[in-house]
Amino acid sequence: MRTFKEVLESGEFVITAEAAPPKGVNLEKMKHHIELLRDKVHAVNITDHQSSVMRYPSLGGALLAREMGAEPILQMTCRDRNRLALQADLLFAASRGVNNVLCLTGDSVVVGDHKEAKGVFDLESSQLVRTVKNLQKGYDMAGNRLDGAVDFCVGAIVTPEADPLEPQKIKFEKKIESGAEFIQTQAIYDMEKFKSFMDYAHGFNVKILAGIILLTSAGMARFMNKNVPGVLVPESLIKEMAEAPKGHALATGIKIAGRMVKQLKEENLCHGVHIMAIGKEELVPEILAAAEVSI
Repeated sequence: MRTFKEVLESGEFVITAEAAPPKGVNLEKMKHHIELLRDKVHAVNITDHQSSVMRYPSLGGALLAREMGAEPILQMTCRDRNRLALQADLLFAASRGVNNVLCLTGDSVVVGDHKEAKGVFDLESSQLVRTVKNLQKGYDMAGNRLDGAVDFCVGAIVTPEADPLEPQKIKFEKKIESGAEFIQTQAIYDMEKFKSFMDYAHGFNVKILAGIILLTSAGMARFMNKNVPGVLVPESLIKEMAEAPKGHALATGIKIAGRMVKQLKEENLCHGVHIMAIGKEELVPEILAAAEVSI
């Protein structure tokens, strides 16, 4: 099986998706999703306490994905651990063959289910990217030499439809300067805005995977517009979802997602896609079928 880094460097259209760890130790649903995805995508992101909700750890999920023959991308947020714990987890991941990491600052704890928790934020995402690169050179953050270095393919995120966009561009450039090899974007829905962002981003030596979130209803689209910064579902798509025949909203969402993936690939707008089905991971193969793409 090729590594995720080898796929990125091959020049082919890259496909990744997500698998969310459970809130508990019943791993059956997660195993089912990994099994469905492992032959359909190049790598599976394992989310890290997504939306600040306490769950089974991303590192445990990444090890499970590897055991099952999938290529995991370990999501790692700076919200919950200081620099000692972050570096220790990276060393452990590398020692067990988990060689891809997506560096995130992390959502605020106030949006999650443990609002009394204290956010750590000892580092932010670009500093974590740089930390990974230092570990690869054989040194920890304090400049101490490691007995055995790591080897990671390291990535970060960007929000290409943010308004204003300029702060995102600054963060984007900082992450690349720190050593990010790939970028997964927040959900995109306005293709013209994304094309404009890519006109700018093509000037940088980094692989960009466009984020696609599956719409399940017109209400979900309106909720994201109101509550998720940097996400704007155009009225035309909301109308298409709202006008879906009764019981067919989800099928319409799959069609829309597939259509977007197909356009991104056919027009060569970016290097690949990152599909976020959020609780409906079993539908990712249907999205890929609608897009007429495969690995």
